Amino acid sequence: MNKKSILLAVATFLILGGIYAFSVAQSTTASIDDTKIKWYTLEEAVAANKTNKKKFAIDIYTSWCHWCKVMDKETFTDPTVIKYMNEHFYAIKFDGEHKENITFQGKDYKFVNAGRRGINTLAYYWLDGRAAYPTIVYLDEAYKKIKVSPGFKKPTQMLGELKAIEATASVTGD
Repeated sequence: MNKKSILLAVATFLILGGIYAFSVAQSTTASIDDTKIKWYTLEEAVAANKTNKKKFAIDIYTSWCHWCKVMDKETFTDPTVIKYMNEHFYAIKFDGEHKENITFQGKDYKFVNAGRRGINTLAYYWLDGRAAYPTIVYLDEAYKKIKVSPGFKKPTQMLGELKAIEATASVTGD
């Protein structure tokens, strides 16, 4: 092989290596989205918690709840709330009127047509029997309730609450 062929081979290798490295960097940063909260289903969060332990922040809402929609629009779009939530919690949106049966921690929960609209018994359990929307329910890494926090929260309030919950030790009681 002559000198010219070797230089051409090396140049080709460097160019292709650079293209590959750039594409890997692009795909890695593209998969990390700090512009919105990563909302998990309950099943996805439980599965992820098996390998990467985090606390849970469960936003219990309904489709008709005005303040739930305001929190979605104002609080859950705040960059500091997004960043903190994504780093420290499995964020779950849970419709308090979820109609399908759910199995969680070995127990079955179902929709009960009671009151004006009805409620899913898992939401009823998490809310300690007080259906108020929006409510954030915090669970530790072992799925034990840390706090039930009803009501609308501005971004600064939400961030303060997230930090306080993250700083707490795991609680073993319900």
